[in-house]
Amino acid sequence: MKPDQIPSADTSPLDERQCLRLLAATRVGRVVYTVGALPAVLPTRYRLDADGSVLLSAAAGSELVRAVSGALVAFEAGEVSESDGSGWSVTVLGRADVTEARTPHEPAGLRRPGQVCIRIHAELVTGRLLPNAGAGRP
Repeated sequence: MKPDQIPSADTSPLDERQCLRLLAATRVGRVVYTVGALPAVLPTRYRLDADGSVLLSAAAGSELVRAVSGALVAFEAGEVSESDGSGWSVTVLGRADVTEARTPHEPAGLRRPGQVCIRIHAELVTGRLLPNAGAGRP
């Protein structure tokens, strides 16, 4: 690979307000957790609650529920343009709580019977803008 073909790591940080606005506008992300001390990543639908928590649902007895209950986890969502490489990525770090109770304002259809709600309390929210891959190149 030639030096001018190596992807740039240049990114611009986002503040928490910008991060939450971007998260609220999308519906699919990835929850990052550990299973047997090994990292695991699972794509999932989600929604952002009014307090900044990430809400997702899972089967009550699933590996995900067993692994995340009370654990520190990460959640990432983002969008990247295939045409020019521009986009954004936001990461939320926080403790996950699992409950069978419906949350206030939970939209109909978020959970099916036999599923529980996973709430990731946003303790640290970070994000980055990815510039156009051609930006800054001669």
